[in-house]
Amino acid sequence: MAFIKSKTMPAFLESHKVEEWTYEVNGLNVKGLNVSPHQPVKRIVMYLRGGKGQVGRVRLARMLQFMTPNTLVFAPYYRGNNGSEGNDDFAGADLADVTVAADMLKARYPEASMHLIGFSRGGIQGLLTFQKVEADSYIIWGGVTDLHLMYEERVDLRGMLRRMIGHPKKDIAAYETRNALKDIHADAPPILIVHGGKDVQVGIHQAYFLEAHLKNVGARYDTFYQMKEGHVPRPPAMKHVLERIQQWMSDIEEDKKF
Repeated sequence: MAFIKSKTMPAFLESHKVEEWTYEVNGLNVKGLNVSPHQPVKRIVMYLRGGKGQVGRVRLARMLQFMTPNTLVFAPYYRGNNGSEGNDDFAGADLADVTVAADMLKARYPEASMHLIGFSRGGIQGLLTFQKVEADSYIIWGGVTDLHLMYEERVDLRGMLRRMIGHPKKDIAAYETRNALKDIHADAPPILIVHGGKDVQVGIHQAYFLEAHLKNVGARYDTFYQMKEGHVPRPPAMKHVLERIQQWMSDIEEDKKF
């Protein structure tokens, strides 16, 4: 497996190279943004975007938040977005866009640790893939953990969910295949749950729902709740959460040594 082609993007970073990568998934040419260090890659962060279409699109500034001198950050656009072939499937067939990229990155950098970060809609994408790709850890940030909860909570998005997935009471199988929690077990990679208490896009009850399940099955997890913040933390709070995420990844990697 290999990336089909790369295109240098118009962004100058002293320590990293920014490219748009194209790779094949199930016969489709799918794209993603890659930020790779000039130094040897010791950590891979896969950032799973939120939203759909141009809403929540992959942005370089967001990816740079996770950058360190030895960290590669890759963000798949998902099929049907930003020049990728196919149609967005919202935690369906597009999950392969995550797993194929993860497999290729791990093959290219076999000694590097890998962490997935799923934001908003990317939360469910990560929950459905982090075990399959054998990530070292998963950080779910303001993330959707259950589509039934999303359907009930986001009245404004029900039309979109019905078009892409179906009705929760009529298309039971489609929602069941997107039920990530049923397959998360005690031996799953550790999860850090990050959420804002005033998040109106994805309510914090989604985080509580995930936390209760992880506790019930005995999985390793931690939480970082910012009760005064919304979907995207304000600058001072953003600094704190980014520091917490970096510390989390470093702690996980340190634990692997023993």
